[in-house]
Amino acid sequence: MTGTVALVLVLGAGAYATADAHDVVPGIVTLAPPVPDPSPFPTAPGALAPTAVPRALDDLDPQVPPPSPAAVQALVDGLVADARLGPSVGVVVADQLTGEVLGAHQPDAGRVPASTAKLLTGVAALSALDPDATLPTRVLALDGDRIALVGGGDVLLAAGEGNPDAVEGRAGMADLARRTADALALRGTTSVELVVDDTLFSGPTEHPTWDADYVDMGFTAPITALAVDLGKLRPGPNPPRAADPSVAAAEIFATRLAEAGITVTGGPSRAPQPVEGSELARVESAPLADVTHYFLDTSDNTVTEVVARLVAVDAGLPGSFEGGTQAVLRAVGALGVDVSGARLVDASGLAATSSLSPALLADLVRLTTDPAHPRLRDVATGMPVAGLTGTLGDRFTTSPARGLVRAKTGSLPAVTSLAGTVLDAQGRQLVFVVMADQTPPGGQWAPRQAVDAFVTELAGCGCR
Repeated sequence: MTGTVALVLVLGAGAYATADAHDVVPGIVTLAPPVPDPSPFPTAPGALAPTAVPRALDDLDPQVPPPSPAAVQALVDGLVADARLGPSVGVVVADQLTGEVLGAHQPDAGRVPASTAKLLTGVAALSALDPDATLPTRVLALDGDRIALVGGGDVLLAAGEGNPDAVEGRAGMADLARRTADALALRGTTSVELVVDDTLFSGPTEHPTWDADYVDMGFTAPITALAVDLGKLRPGPNPPRAADPSVAAAEIFATRLAEAGITVTGGPSRAPQPVEGSELARVESAPLADVTHYFLDTSDNTVTEVVARLVAVDAGLPGSFEGGTQAVLRAVGALGVDVSGARLVDASGLAATSSLSPALLADLVRLTTDPAHPRLRDVATGMPVAGLTGTLGDRFTTSPARGLVRAKTGSLPAVTSLAGTVLDAQGRQLVFVVMADQTPPGGQWAPRQAVDAFVTELAGCGCR
């Protein structure tokens, strides 16, 4: 019996050793080649020439067939003949990869762009400025017990605490007041006079061509270098705005200071020129790329005008309507886009006297989706997505093109426009621009239905 058990153990051990040798079971026996000695730990190399920066967008597949120009032109002709758009319509459809125009109607004629003009401001901002830059709101100590609230272009300040994960309200007045109070406490100061410095921008805060009711109707705030919640006087869509957003922001800041234990004597006064002093505290906005994404997605007029002024200031021009539009066109032209026939009266598209051609907008959209221009990626991705986000969230909701279109909307009385990209049925990316600036009475619903149906046809087009 004992011998039998020993034999079984020996055979079992031999079987296990065999399995171990073939690396079937754990063990120290193996038939695999020995593991080579490790390479020596690498030493730090000397200075080398930098490698190419990875592109932000992948190349489009050239093997995907483009649609037939004849078929696309037929769709364009049908759109132009649609009575819902009126008699003044400009259209361009181009292949994103090659730039070939596949269909067009009066592509070079200037038309009122409405908010599609915001594409120029977005491109100018991300090409001329640092996309990662933030906008500071600072508090400076002046002579005596005076302090200054200095606007740096953030008009999305929160009235209370800031939210580090948000774009709107990234920086908060409560945070700024608390930091200011802490700095003043170290100085033994408990009472101050408050000055507001918004001299970063100049000129009129409302454009002379704007409808006088635009501020009360909530379409925009007066354009200043400082505002809490876009100068809104109450929550909700399109509420009326403060007549002087900078002073209104300073009043909110004074309230937050009082809550932090600092008394503000009198009301805020405006500095007639830039102030100088030691910094007590600051808060920072979201990065400029996120701010650009915000105004493209929401079509916010106030933020767009502010960003255009920042482009102007960076270029050494006045932070005004005229300086902003001049700087935007200059920055876009520097990218190789022909802006010779363009007329920008404001940066947001609220002015009904601006004029841009469909061809210019098409060239611009194609540029933003070009992997060779990764800095412009946030313009391409910042545009609303059909049926899902921003000003296209309630359009294309039942369309097969839902989710396949990224485009900037544009709407004014008698003006309907849309400019962006669409994937067709073959997976080919197309650039399209539709501009109609003499639409019939009755509002936006009918012309938008015509435009959306056309883009849906492009998305479903095999067109070979």
